[in-house]
Amino acid sequence: MRDGFTEPTLDYWQELTDAVPARFSATAPHRFGYPVRLPDGRVLVLPLRALPDGTHAVASLIANQASHVVVAALADAMAHEAGELGGDVVVGLPTLGLSFAALVAERLGQRRYVPLGYSKKFWYADALSEPVSSITSPEAGKRLQLDPNLLPLIEGRRVVLVDDAISSGATALASCRLMQRAGAEVAGMVVAMKQTSRWASGMAGVLAPERVRAVYGCPRFTLLADGWWPDEATLPAIP
Repeated sequence: MRDGFTEPTLDYWQELTDAVPARFSATAPHRFGYPVRLPDGRVLVLPLRALPDGTHAVASLIANQASHVVVAALADAMAHEAGELGGDVVVGLPTLGLSFAALVAERLGQRRYVPLGYSKKFWYADALSEPVSSITSPEAGKRLQLDPNLLPLIEGRRVVLVDDAISSGATALASCRLMQRAGAEVAGMVVAMKQTSRWASGMAGVLAPERVRAVYGCPRFTLLADGWWPDEATLPAIP
């Protein structure tokens, strides 16, 4: 079967290892999982998910299904990058970015962080929202929301956006627009994963590539007879 090199993800994102586990390959072709090495040298294996076209795939991270050990290790590395960006406040992006934002803020010595959301409460204002879509949630009508009560925490300040991943850049762009409308300056963005380099062109003129930091990066993959092969041109620069 041409889709035979993907599998259920229950056991993924649960452990870090010193070396690539025996059933996975450190080099192409990759079957089922793609190993990435964190800054501390440990390895995290990510499941490969076939895209709707059936011939391409991306490596996946679902942060709220990951073990505490994995989330903590990624947050450690993300906090290091966030510290170098020099922001005053961490702003967490929904939904999976919220798994990291509080931990990053804590590691930076900040008492709290500012969460964005998709659910509109009755006291929210349309002026503090922005339409958004993503590679995993492409439905129309979704809007990024900032609780007006949190506006004083970011107005006139430099913020660091925190998310689980950046892929198309659509959520990042919407977040930057929302922060600008709220009177904040975006110092940069930190993610656990750069999922291909597709986002870079869309962010041009909004946030410089060097202001978008990640713990690791993954290319897009193409399915051949022996497994998934990385498209090297799509491999993003790290951090």
